[in-house]
Amino acid sequence: MAPPVQTRPGRTLAVLGVLTALVFGLIWVAAPDALGKDELSVAQRYQPRLGLDLEGGTSVILTPRLAPGETGKITNDTLNQAVAIIRKRVDSFGVAESEVTTASNSIVISIPGKQDKSILDTVKQTAELRFRQVLVSGSGAPTPASSPSPTATATPSGTASPSSSGTPAANSPSPTATTDNRAVPRALRANASPSPSPTGSATPSEAPTTTPSPSASLPPELAAVTPKLQQEFLQLDCSNPEKVRQQLRTSGGDNPKKPLVTCSDDGVEKFILGPAEVLGSDVSTASADLAVNNQGLSTGGWVVNLKFNGEGRKKFADVTRRLFGEQGDLNRFAIVLDGLSVSAPTTNAVIPNGQAEISGNFTQDEATDLANVLKFGALPLTFDPGEVQEVSATLGGEQLHAGVVAGIIGLALVVIYSLLYYRGLGLVTVASLAVASIITYGMVVLLGWQLGFRLSLAGIAGLIVAIGITADSFVVYFERIRDEVRDGRTLRVAVETGWVRARRTILAADFVSFLAAVVLYLLSVGGVRGFAFTLGLTTLIDIAVVFLFTKPLVTLLARTKFYGQGHRLSGLAADRLGSPKATLASRPGSRPSSRRTPTPKEA
Repeated sequence: MAPPVQTRPGRTLAVLGVLTALVFGLIWVAAPDALGKDELSVAQRYQPRLGLDLEGGTSVILTPRLAPGETGKITNDTLNQAVAIIRKRVDSFGVAESEVTTASNSIVISIPGKQDKSILDTVKQTAELRFRQVLVSGSGAPTPASSPSPTATATPSGTASPSSSGTPAANSPSPTATTDNRAVPRALRANASPSPSPTGSATPSEAPTTTPSPSASLPPELAAVTPKLQQEFLQLDCSNPEKVRQQLRTSGGDNPKKPLVTCSDDGVEKFILGPAEVLGSDVSTASADLAVNNQGLSTGGWVVNLKFNGEGRKKFADVTRRLFGEQGDLNRFAIVLDGLSVSAPTTNAVIPNGQAEISGNFTQDEATDLANVLKFGALPLTFDPGEVQEVSATLGGEQLHAGVVAGIIGLALVVIYSLLYYRGLGLVTVASLAVASIITYGMVVLLGWQLGFRLSLAGIAGLIVAIGITADSFVVYFERIRDEVRDGRTLRVAVETGWVRARRTILAADFVSFLAAVVLYLLSVGGVRGFAFTLGLTTLIDIAVVFLFTKPLVTLLARTKFYGQGHRLSGLAADRLGSPKATLASRPGSRPSSRRTPTPKEA
């Protein structure tokens, strides 16, 4: 029983046209409004993003060192472990064709393009995550008064200068001096400044003298706030948080066993924090998600959700249980990453299940970057970033030109062979390859803006190989049609019967190709991943083109006189099929003649 004839091939072609237009429309949406300071033109939006070997990019050298107070030496094992972690962080940004290599005792990170320097800032973070209790908080600006002398802290001076009056009480470790900005989003904390001293006569030297002793009736946590820490807290300037982070790295001030004076990563607040009670090694996984309220509805913001392992779950439950009963700043705990606080929320409940949330008015990119850093673990070494410099293309225009020429030659050979062997059916091959090329180009550009995919020379090689894979699908289908015609079926019936048999072969071949691309992508690094990615992408596009373009186009052509009656140039002429049984009919349902068609020799 013959399969039903496709009645509306034009509708299928229209669906493909809409999908193609949608791809190019999404490119305009996905492309950013600007890269750096340069506005994107229409041509730039629709250009594929090139890899390091074709465009060049940015490179930084990370020099490992032991943190202050640590003993031992830098080994190849720890260096290779750091390379593996950094490479995972880089790969989490998409198929960006980045390179992470070792040179002597250093790590070289090369990112293609000038606009991806933010990736370097993420991958070079040591990711030392620590949860510390907040002891004192205040405005990120330094105290405007002059610094007191060391002897002035012993005896308060009653002759303070006018400039010292109005020192924020929040800078004092007294728990009653905290402000109400704890529950305010990070971006709004700058609008909530601490209340000034009610007397207006406190000098800078008077604040340290209020440090409670262990025998005082104040919370025992404040006993760790020494005059030296207070002095450092008052003088700390958070206008440049990265400078504070670097100073902590070089001085070894971020010791998890000691209190820490530091800033928030936006510079709005500064803190005196207690010793670390939960470490980054206690975190099992992290993810960036949309924030939700108590009713489970999205609030539109982004947060980082953390899940602790068994030991970390117990530590975190103990910390939240203790802080839940505290008042003021002592109720807060700071989430410190590489020396700076990314968030300092209040403890509103005991959290025994080991699941926490880092909030702080994150954008989607900020939340994703932080989650990637935490998810892939802390680097086993501390690194001093070297000079960041621009890297020129390692291959240049000549190699790119050679790759494009190779692709054009391969495409031309396929077209010539199709036209010589299949004649009129070869035009279907040419049209199908053209459609596949347009869709592939659109997907490469779209994925470049959406997933960070960059086209390298290895990726171009994958596109060239895909020409043969795509053409092979057409050959399978055309040969099935010719076999059906040899058996005496009309072309319109042969198109449907041959398609039922050919599509199984096409799907099986494309599945093997796609599976090989997936395995190669998962097991490889660097440029080989780009080759595997383009190979898998073009395999999927091949299936879409064969089903949505080639098959309905052949169905339409079978209804024409040129193909339906077997014109000599159609590729379906009886004398070219090599069988005396071959016969064609232009009308559906016509029966083949019982007379044998004479061969050219007999004629």
